[in-house]
Amino acid sequence: MNHSRLLRAFLPTLVFAVLGFAVMGYHPGAEDDGVYLTAVKADLHPALFPHDSDFFRLQLQATLFDGWMARFVRMTGIPVAWAELIWQFLSLFFILWACRSIAEQLFAEKRAQWAAVAMISAMFTLPVAGTALYLVDQHLHPRAVATALVLIAVSRIMAGKRWQALPLLFLSIVLHPIMGALGLSFCFFLAVSMLELVPMRLREVGSTLASVTPLGWIFEPPSPEWREALNTRTYYFLSRWTWYEWLGALAPLLLFWLLWRVASKRGETKLARLSLAIFAYGLFQQIVAIVVLGVPAFARMTPMQPMRFLHLIYVFLCLIGGGLMGKYLLKTSVWRWAVFLVVANGGMFLAQRQLFAGTPHLELPSEATGNRWLQAFQWIRQNTPEDAYFALDPNYMAAPGEDYHSFRALAERSELSDAIKDTAVVTQVPSLAPQWHEQQEAMAGWSHFQRADFERLKARFGVNWVVVSYPPPDGLTCPWHNGSISVCQIP
Repeated sequence: MNHSRLLRAFLPTLVFAVLGFAVMGYHPGAEDDGVYLTAVKADLHPALFPHDSDFFRLQLQATLFDGWMARFVRMTGIPVAWAELIWQFLSLFFILWACRSIAEQLFAEKRAQWAAVAMISAMFTLPVAGTALYLVDQHLHPRAVATALVLIAVSRIMAGKRWQALPLLFLSIVLHPIMGALGLSFCFFLAVSMLELVPMRLREVGSTLASVTPLGWIFEPPSPEWREALNTRTYYFLSRWTWYEWLGALAPLLLFWLLWRVASKRGETKLARLSLAIFAYGLFQQIVAIVVLGVPAFARMTPMQPMRFLHLIYVFLCLIGGGLMGKYLLKTSVWRWAVFLVVANGGMFLAQRQLFAGTPHLELPSEATGNRWLQAFQWIRQNTPEDAYFALDPNYMAAPGEDYHSFRALAERSELSDAIKDTAVVTQVPSLAPQWHEQQEAMAGWSHFQRADFERLKARFGVNWVVVSYPPPDGLTCPWHNGSISVCQIP
């Protein structure tokens, strides 16, 4: 690719990355970032989180993400808040760059290629059936980096350069093992589908994969505390999915099967083979998911969330759907493109504003926050000892206006376990279940706690600070409040 062609590809991709970022918003420390950002900060400042580090370190033993981010911050001198923002944007850019490369091999028309990129850009925060996933999260997540690597690997395989895909897939696995493993699985089916005698090859693949024997740890009996945590994650269980979630899981497989047949008849070889690979991968992974989630003996594998294979399928659904729309509907009509961009981006923007209604759409490091919870976290970060141990309402993340921001990640202090994000961690790390259960029981009835209850928590766990509503219960020393939230010491 010469410099002129590279520039023509780079600039529009950059524009769509900026547009996608502006539409999806940016919320560091929210949702899963409560684990990842906390781990990065702990790597940079080991004195932090002396009381509760197991609630983020144990889950991240299988990934190099937090260590890699910490090294990036140390080597560049860029503050962690800005480093996370930079890598969030780079993840979006390289996802779109990879999608453009794939679309270029699927569609001869430039309008179809850029419509595919435009669709992905608008749909970054599209929910994936019943998996509790978006195509890309509104904060830096190793899954986004891994997704970019997997999609670049897909483009290399489609270009006939299979060996170039291997290091990319390896990196995706060490950054996000589940996403990387699913990417490897898909690339395996794609590589086979690009060969001749595809039906025979796919039969061989199926018989080989069916012979794999699960590891023994799968059959270890789960504890009651672990099952209690697991039962809070309804999306883990297929029996609890709604009809429209099942439709979102199965309809794409039917669509890609039909697309494979139609594209084959029309001589669109690469589109047909990619569609076949998506269908075969989806069918195989669906069968695996039904077995894992439906057989009690495999209960310990439930937190592997096998239905998350749909994430890649939804990426390709948007990519190919956008390409076909550009080819047959948008064409070169300016007003059709304008309507498409306004409707797609405007709809997703409004959905995000409803989801994070109590927080600025772009939580940039340089901007002051008007969110009362985040103001409290900021005061705590700046005015309490690093070894302070806090207790909060276990369901504080779901409080009105809190918008699921993590206390640990943003206040940078230890806390007793919460009932939302820590619960998800417990499902991944069963050894934490007894500790989590004990702390949750001790904080039951939080809304009615008085001084004696807080003193009981202090005597039992060593907590010496609390975050409570304003006005606080009598007997607490509260050096800060903002009219709705108080930060108090336990006598």
